[in-house]
Amino acid sequence: MYNILIAKYGEIGVKGKNRYIFENKLIRNIRTMLKAIGEFNVYKEYGRIYIDVDDTNYMQVAQEVRKVFGVVGVCPAVKKEKDYELLKETALSMLSEEIEKNDVKTFKIASKRGDKTFKFTSQEMSIDIGAYVLKNLNNENVKVDVRNPDVMITCEYRNEHILVYSSSIEAYGGLPLGTNGKAISLLSGGIDSPVASWLVAKRGVDIEAVHFHSYPFTNERSQEKVRELAKILSKYCGPIKLHMVNTLDIQKAIAEKCNEEETTILSRRFMMRIAEEIGKTRYCDALITGESIGQVASQTMQGLVCTNASVSMPVFRPLIAMDKVEIIKIAEEIGTYETSIMPEVDCCSLFSPKKPVTKPRLERIEKSETKLDVEGLIKSAIENATMEVISY
Repeated sequence: MYNILIAKYGEIGVKGKNRYIFENKLIRNIRTMLKAIGEFNVYKEYGRIYIDVDDTNYMQVAQEVRKVFGVVGVCPAVKKEKDYELLKETALSMLSEEIEKNDVKTFKIASKRGDKTFKFTSQEMSIDIGAYVLKNLNNENVKVDVRNPDVMITCEYRNEHILVYSSSIEAYGGLPLGTNGKAISLLSGGIDSPVASWLVAKRGVDIEAVHFHSYPFTNERSQEKVRELAKILSKYCGPIKLHMVNTLDIQKAIAEKCNEEETTILSRRFMMRIAEEIGKTRYCDALITGESIGQVASQTMQGLVCTNASVSMPVFRPLIAMDKVEIIKIAEEIGTYETSIMPEVDCCSLFSPKKPVTKPRLERIEKSETKLDVEGLIKSAIENATMEVISY
């Protein structure tokens, strides 16, 4: 029955004269997303985007399109030549299928008159089509319910053709990837940073990632875990450039020369600086972290102040006010959770102090850093960093 998908977008609709830029980007992103399963005709009409499909692939295609940022919903639909009688027959056919498949007892017809020259208004169309459907359905158990129907059949009489659809698959919304600059994410193997990366990418931001490890003190499996997380994110974000940075020398220097309780916050400031320097060379305009207020010792208000003071680049923290339960829910939805909870030793826990400072004072942290060759350690770490491209 279905021969087309309607990809509906949200915020793009209020972009005024720039809307076509976002629409065209969204079309390219949908085509890119679908490349893995085939070549599809993706095109636009006023206010929406279409993808030609058939009964054998429409659901698979819809599941891929819903992952494209900017799309708020995907409707499998029937598109036919412009003919009002054909519109009524198609509505009847779709309702009959819904009754058979889903045991529907009540329905509603919602109409849209795209062709303003048509003799009926949208409301008159709904009444007329509803009457036709009831008369020809020959099923006394099925009734009209305009307030809370089991299914709503939407009928569109447009300038070029007719459309009939009954359901919408919810998508993630946001803005098309690549329309809001680029940021670099501090990607660990935990639950939070992949979710933070995904949320910022959802706002149209291209993502690169930097991962810090302490090989050989941490094993290669921890790096593989991060590669797998980047791979999952690339389903939504496209290929991700992943920078691998070994911070073992930095952590050793901190452990040897600074107070143990300041180890975590000092390490964090090094990571931020390194991410910023790499980000500058990669034309990134912001950093992304998975920090949430009070979650761990380095994420207290005072800890975040000390972390922020180490860089001049804006820091995006989309999880800052979220509970762990909320973060886990998103991680499960996007498919990173099961990988994130795999047990591995990361570089942060390797030198973690027994009693980390929870209310660090910036002047004391900066004084502690005078004991370290900050610039030299950062330069060495960046020079020895590697970069790989991760794609799904």
